[in-house]
Order: sequence, then structure tokens, then C-alpha cells
Amino acid sequence: MKKMDIDEIRANFPMLKEDKFMQGKPLIFLDNASTTFKPYQVFDALKDYYFNKTSNSHRGDYDLCFEMDKYVYNVREKVAQFINAKQAEEIVFTAGASMSINIIAYGLLKYVEEGDEIIIDEAEHASNVLPWFKIAEIKKAKIVYIPLSEEGRITANNLRKVISNKTKVVSVAHVTNVLGFKSEVKEMARICHEFNAFFVVDGAQSVPHMKTDVQDIDCDFLAFSAHKMYGPTGLGVIYGKKELLDKMDPLLSGGGMNAKFLACGDVRYLSAPERLEAGTLNLEGIFGLGAAIDFINDYGISNIEKRESELRAYAIEKLKKVNNIIIYNEHAEGAIITINIKDVFAQDLSTYLNSKGIATRSGQHCAKILIDHLRSLATVRISFAFYNTFEEIDALCEALDGSEGFLDAYFS
Repeated sequence: MKKMDIDEIRANFPMLKEDKFMQGKPLIFLDNASTTFKPYQVFDALKDYYFNKTSNSHRGDYDLCFEMDKYVYNVREKVAQFINAKQAEEIVFTAGASMSINIIAYGLLKYVEEGDEIIIDEAEHASNVLPWFKIAEIKKAKIVYIPLSEEGRITANNLRKVISNKTKVVSVAHVTNVLGFKSEVKEMARICHEFNAFFVVDGAQSVPHMKTDVQDIDCDFLAFSAHKMYGPTGLGVIYGKKELLDKMDPLLSGGGMNAKFLACGDVRYLSAPERLEAGTLNLEGIFGLGAAIDFINDYGISNIEKRESELRAYAIEKLKKVNNIIIYNEHAEGAIITINIKDVFAQDLSTYLNSKGIATRSGQHCAKILIDHLRSLATVRISFAFYNTFEEIDALCEALDGSEGFLDAYFS
């Protein structure tokens, strides 16, 4: 396993070269919850597909295609090992985490009846809200919200307050994308299964940053994306228990997912994962994801989590000294810090930081229901990857300290 040498780590990423500038300043990228930079190993894998291995999968009786089939399966195994799934057949490739949750939601449609309940919470990303809204609309089911704790956490105790015998699905983020709190997913899975409800976990903000063990959690489904874990865009993953995947109706139909179909309309689907993978897979993306997982394993996910926790702890202590700052999630476990400066609109603050070469995210971060809890229309999100540095945090805090006269805002 490689040492956590920051210069060596950063040398893997072409976007972190010294000649990368924003507004004439060296680039400080603190929007890693949105997407991450990609290491050279991922680009090499993409190039390998296009230069040396281009073919389709499940489409030909020749060596290139056979090798492609083996490679896709090998990456399934790699993903399964990374999240400790029982078998490679529990891994489905999709177009992204949003597509993954849509496929899961549609696949569970037949289990939901009129008057049933689907439980989510106010901290969820749109990708884990809108698909369930659609299922509830189609089946005339009810959306129920887990009350957030005063701090903004999703807890097992609060799930127990709202779950009932009418609950069919509970779907929550493992780590929420605005406040960065880690949900009590293992305890929640136990509660869901007491009530014979399906438990779905959005792992977009957890899988890249901390060890995720689906067997230990005992979730029924997990969704995440490659581009937030140093891989390419346009590729997502569903983990699902094999016996559940095999019973799901596919959202998409087409080539590669059926065993046969007849002129009379009779169709027989393949078993999972192929039944949920209509059409040509994002094969270059699969190459890239395999390389990204190798890259993470080279450093160790536990070491990455430790490094990011150290960055976050350092940032919190520095940020607390900034005049007029509001920190919404001081005690969160995720690599996310959400802030505002009193009397400065979030987008203005983020624009100001951009002028200093610092990339952050402002707005509602696709969690539009959360504004009622935060009592703020918008916030600025700072999110780390393990290639960020303590010096970058110093530069951020220095810029924030200099924001007092920004846009002639008055500070009391």
C-alpha cells in the first residue's frame, strides 16, 4: 500500500498541475462532492479501451469480444469486493447514481400499492427524492419523511417513529450531500426488515470516502457513481441482493437483457445483472472505474478516510476563527463543510472565492427540501478529497477573512 505522501498523491492528477489557474490564481478545488479529478491511471485505462481493446460485449464470437466480456466481469468482481457484495452478479452498471435510483424505484413499483408508504427525509438529493415522488404518484402511495434531528441527522430512532406496516420502501443517503452527516444505516436496515420494507441506500457521498460494507449494513440496494470516486462520468452502479434483482422489472428494455421474445409479445428476461443493463454498456467507463478502484486500493480507503477527516478537522478549527461565519455541520463525519457568511448571499460568496482561485459550490445542492431545516435559501459547500492540502484550507480561510468588505456588505 502506498504512503500518504501528499506530493506523490497530487502528482497523479493532471488537473492539479501547477500550470492550472483560476482567475490568475492556482486552482484550489473544493467541490469534490460534485465530482472529483481523475488520476492518470484512469486516463490510461480509457486509452487502453480505445487503442487496444475496442469491441462490444455480448455481441460477437471472436477474441476481442470474449476478452471484453471477461474484463466487464472482472470489474464487476472488483466492485463487489470493494463494497463486500457476496457476488459479482449483484453489481449492475448504469449511466449514473441518478439512473441507478430510478432503476431501483421502477423495479420496486410492483410491490407498492395504493395507500402504501415510501419513507425518505428532507436532507435527500433530488436523485433520491424525485423517483420516489413518481412512484408515489403512479401508485397513489404516500411519501413520509423521517424527522431530522435538531443537528440535521437521519437517525434510526426517528425512522422508528414514522415506519409502519404500510411502509414498503425506505430510501436514505448513507452520507448526506449538504450536511455530510453519516446515517445510521445498519440500524435502519434492521428496522426496515422488521417491517418487511425494502431498504435503499444512496452511497454517492460515502462509497468514495469511507469503507462501505453492504453485507454488514444489510441494505437491499445501494447506488453510487464512478465520477465522484476518481472515475469517469456517465457510469453508475447498483448493488442489489441477487434474489431481489432477479425479480425486478427492468426500467429499460432492449438488446442484451432478454433471453427471447416472440411475435405474440411474449418476452423472457435474462437474470441479473444483465436484465437491468439494456443496450451497449459504457465500456470505456467500466475500464475507468476499474482503474479508479485500483487507485483507491493503492492508498487504502481507510487511509483516505483518515486523511480527509484530518483535513476537515483542521478546516473546522480554522473556519471557526473567521468573522461572521455560520457553520451548519461542525460535527459531521463526511468530507463536507457547509457555511455562510452573515448577510452575504451564498452565490456571491462563492463567486468571490472564485476570484481567489477557490472552487466551491453554492445554492441548494439539489436538496431543495432542506432549506426549511437550514432556515437559509442557499449555502456554500466546501468538500474535500484526499488530494487537498492544509495550505489550501489556509488560503480559503484567508480569503474568507478578506470578504468582510465584499460587495459592500455590512457586518455588525
